[in-house]
Amino acid sequence: MKIMRFTIIAFLALITVSCNELDKLLTFTISNQTTFKVNSGFLINSPTEIATPDVTTNSSAEFKNNNTSVDLVKDVQLKELKLTITDPTNKTFSFLKSAHLYISTTADDEVELGYQDNISSTSNTILLTCTTQKLDKYIKASSYKIRARLTTKETLTQDVTVKADMGFKVTANPF
Repeated sequence: MKIMRFTIIAFLALITVSCNELDKLLTFTISNQTTFKVNSGFLINSPTEIATPDVTTNSSAEFKNNNTSVDLVKDVQLKELKLTITDPTNKTFSFLKSAHLYISTTADDEVELGYQDNISSTSNTILLTCTTQKLDKYIKASSYKIRARLTTKETLTQDVTVKADMGFKVTANPF
């Protein structure tokens, strides 16, 4: 009886480890970026909406490069969302109170990608907290839109250009 119990436990452990290892083999990252401009003259403590140009995905090529296809993708989640001020180069995020970024397509509803509230950064780069939204349909699309909702705590005297770098973790099915 002990041998049977040990065999069953060992078999279940082997299946669990094998599935985890298979997921690791079928998991890769897709990186995309977009840029948006925060215009000077925004009202302080008033949320401002900024739409970005469409972000064209190269997901079909990325899937092919990772030996999978769009129909085998089972899970996409955002793993990193970094904002960087690219112009003016000496500007920091000290002007910003909060930042929320959203993703949508023409066919799919908008969902929140990431956020940070009570920003106290004196750097030109900040990491947003990623949500746990399932993003398969957005990454599988040929393009998507990013919308930023920003609240400033200082008056901007000049426009600020911000680059958003997004890292999506993609897991595919083996067949």
